[in-house]
Amino acid sequence: MAEKDKVFSSKIKYGGVVNFADFYKFCYQWLKEEMGLAVSEDKYSEKLSGDSKNIDVEWTGTREMTDYFKFEAKVSFKVIGLTNIEVTQDGKKVKTNKGSVEVSIKGTLVKDYKGKFEKSAFQKFMRGVYEKMVIPSRVNEYQGKVNGDCEEFLGQAKAYLDLEGKK
Repeated sequence: MAEKDKVFSSKIKYGGVVNFADFYKFCYQWLKEEMGLAVSEDKYSEKLSGDSKNIDVEWTGTREMTDYFKFEAKVSFKVIGLTNIEVTQDGKKVKTNKGSVEVSIKGTLVKDYKGKFEKSAFQKFMRGVYEKMVIPSRVNEYQGKVNGDCEEFLGQAKAYLDLEGKK
């Protein structure tokens, strides 16, 4: 069984004008193209209440870093009170949304994801020795990459929300 180290966990909150469909596409494209993750949607649910809706979305993204290390990200969106509105932009009326958006990401470094050290108790022991004595700096390096990628994603998402809300 692969060993998973949770390296990063954080979230951002935003309330105001946002085109959720565009934001959703932006986040998906960023994870795929900039971070190189294979992204799958694990959950998508909408609950309507009057003219507003609440949306829950969960994604899992993975990327093999080496044949020993793998990066796994869990991204979730919680949208509360999303309503359709019209705003005037450059003299034209544009349909968009207004609501509260919360984006969270958890970054995990998966070690020995192929299970090469899982065949016997001795090999499991050797994996511990290998990680603590032979490659501790490499483990730290990959934990730093996971941490940096997750922070960059949240920063980009926040910048997108701030820019779109000010148009």
